[in-house]
Amino acid sequence: MKILVACEESQAVTIELRKLGHEAYSCDIEPCSGGHPEWHIQQDVLPLLNGKCYFYTVDGTYHDTVAKWRWDMIIAHPPCTYLSNAATRSYSLRVTPAEKVVSRWEERAKAAIFFMRFVGADCDKIAIENPVGFMNTAYRKPDCIIEPYFFSEKIGDMNYQTKKTCLWLKGLPLLQRTNNFEKPKPIRTYITANGKVKGVQWCDNQSGSNQKERAKNRSKTFKGIAKAMAEQWASECK
Repeated sequence: MKILVACEESQAVTIELRKLGHEAYSCDIEPCSGGHPEWHIQQDVLPLLNGKCYFYTVDGTYHDTVAKWRWDMIIAHPPCTYLSNAATRSYSLRVTPAEKVVSRWEERAKAAIFFMRFVGADCDKIAIENPVGFMNTAYRKPDCIIEPYFFSEKIGDMNYQTKKTCLWLKGLPLLQRTNNFEKPKPIRTYITANGKVKGVQWCDNQSGSNQKERAKNRSKTFKGIAKAMAEQWASECK
């Protein structure tokens, strides 16, 4: 299968698809961190969505698909900075200056339009991933919601974390969890100013020198999820 993994600099899903023999390419405006420039397209993904295009991978190889084929599958991870519920306060005039609220809503509108470009792509098999947020109501409810620990091989491994992730699907089955493990406990807890006990989860615990770097670390796909996507959605077709 010829598969486009959009907005993926980590190449986590691309690598798992390649292991199964698929012609998969990651695409992102950022350089790839997965170690395979020969599989990475560093450019705006929108011109590629409907196939019948040409592109260069980072290693300099030219790929001409004009009039030959379209993507058999698209797995998209559109940026969630302005779509996630994590920064809801930023859209409230009660706590945020009006000019910042207007700016934030403009960015959210752009992000939502970008998300919907994947929905309308000319492809029979599409998966769009995002956290719980704006698109759950602006578009529709997701087909399924998963967590990294659903795909852990054992309790305590690198996938045994909580990070609620929504999947909107077209022509693909629901992603099935591979274990029956209980939900992980918070990394630690603390008492808030109003006396409530709050748990620190994986996303809250990501480090980085700045906000952009922390967001990038949070956006990487867990290996267990990437492997499940490849095996459950593409393993029987080549």
